[in-house]
Amino acid sequence: MDLGIAGRVAIVTGATRGIGKAAAGLLSAEGVRLAMFARTAESLEKAAAEIRGRTGNDVIAIAGDMCKPEDVARMVDTVRRRFGAPEILILVTGRPPRPREVLQENERARWNEAFETTLMAPVNVLAAVAPLMVEKKWGRIISINTASVKQPMPRHGLSTIFRTGLAGYLKHLANENARHGVTVNAVCPASIGTETFMTRSDANERARTLPMGRLGKPEECAAAAVFLASENAGYITGTTLQVDGGMTMSLT
Repeated sequence: MDLGIAGRVAIVTGATRGIGKAAAGLLSAEGVRLAMFARTAESLEKAAAEIRGRTGNDVIAIAGDMCKPEDVARMVDTVRRRFGAPEILILVTGRPPRPREVLQENERARWNEAFETTLMAPVNVLAAVAPLMVEKKWGRIISINTASVKQPMPRHGLSTIFRTGLAGYLKHLANENARHGVTVNAVCPASIGTETFMTRSDANERARTLPMGRLGKPEECAAAAVFLASENAGYITGTTLQVDGGMTMSLT
């Protein structure tokens, strides 16, 4: 399927590994002009070079922290000078602190970390990028969120609280900017076999509990995001799409 995005300008955050790197690779294969953004310069450049070598397309690596508005501003300025205004944004954020029972979440530092990492970091990027899409009258925003916004997972209180807040922010952004040709959607994964997930002692056990009986692949989640970035998804906005192997039991 031709996704109709060759030549578009795309940004992927959290692009060093996992779903972010997979999404960057799929976008580059579609012929977009790609900027990859993450905190660690060395590993980010390595990932960008790998994708550049595989696709033969233009890929730049920009190191920075989504939690720092000045880093985000520098990233957007670099993209505009190199490629023009961004038209596709796939947002992958850092992880909140390690899970705990919600009644154990009584340390302000953990709340602040989760707030900055999972809510304010994407808001920083959206505040810088979305107005440029509105000005251009075309844009695709896809946030990689979590299935816990539909079905809270045990001991993931901080993640659920702030990622649900992000889901609300995205819905407002979608409703307010649809008339400008900008779509905003969330892809909500669970049980994806990323490098981080596979370090869990219960990874294989978790796979057996899923209706599909296996973990998802980062590329499967990334493919859903890249479809939502396509011309073919132009009438889809404000959605929360689960990519979880059937884990979520709600009807909607």
